[in-house]
Amino acid sequence: MITYKSKEEIELIRISSLLVAKTLAEVAKQLKPGISTLSIDKMAEKFIRDNESTPAFKGYNGFPNTLCISINEQVVHGIPGERILKEGDIVSIDCGVLKNGYYGDSAYTFAIGEIKQDVLLLLKATKTSLYKGIENAVVGKRLGDIGFEIQSYVEGLGFSVVRDLVGHGIGKHLHEKPNVFNYGKKGSGLKLQEGLVIAIEPMINMGKKEIIQEKDGWTIRTIDKMPSAHYEHTVALSKDKTEILSSFEYIEQINNVNLTKI
Repeated sequence: MITYKSKEEIELIRISSLLVAKTLAEVAKQLKPGISTLSIDKMAEKFIRDNESTPAFKGYNGFPNTLCISINEQVVHGIPGERILKEGDIVSIDCGVLKNGYYGDSAYTFAIGEIKQDVLLLLKATKTSLYKGIENAVVGKRLGDIGFEIQSYVEGLGFSVVRDLVGHGIGKHLHEKPNVFNYGKKGSGLKLQEGLVIAIEPMINMGKKEIIQEKDGWTIRTIDKMPSAHYEHTVALSKDKTEILSSFEYIEQINNVNLTKI
């Protein structure tokens, strides 16, 4: 069952989503070669709790940490630990918070220093595909229109769309119906209605679309060990407009010489 949100609920989801955005910006300030993923995670947890909120991922289905930190060929659900970031890595960081009874969710892929040009193109294409999906998340269209735009854009550049992982509805629960596929056919699927709040999150691979789960039971990586990128926004559909409730602006205002601007 799909739960459509009131204007008041959308504002609460916006508050949570903007806290996610600010958390990712705090993380961005610290990203550099030599830092461990666990230290990044601890920083994020402290920031969220200092803002009187709860990390959404920690304990969710047994996940042990605040952030999902996925490096290079890792697609999503990477567990923070002792791994050290290196120059040339790409790092996908997914964050969720619970505040005032409502969830926010967003993700961003960072480039640590100088990265290869083909990898930079992957990041730019994935981010662009997110906004192409959002442009089609409007009342009266269908879910398939979102996935079609993402898929056709990235496949036109020679990249592939992960099929086994999807975006989702969000609100009082972190993952709600409907599933939001990053591929599809125009005019297919659920008709989009006012009050729908969804997290759109293309996961795009440089090589093959197939993925496998690593031995830790969480981390998902590409089957060919080629790089993958992931960007995510939480958006709300109203009668005459679609609003992005999360934000990348805080991240992209960070003047960090160790990060490549995407």
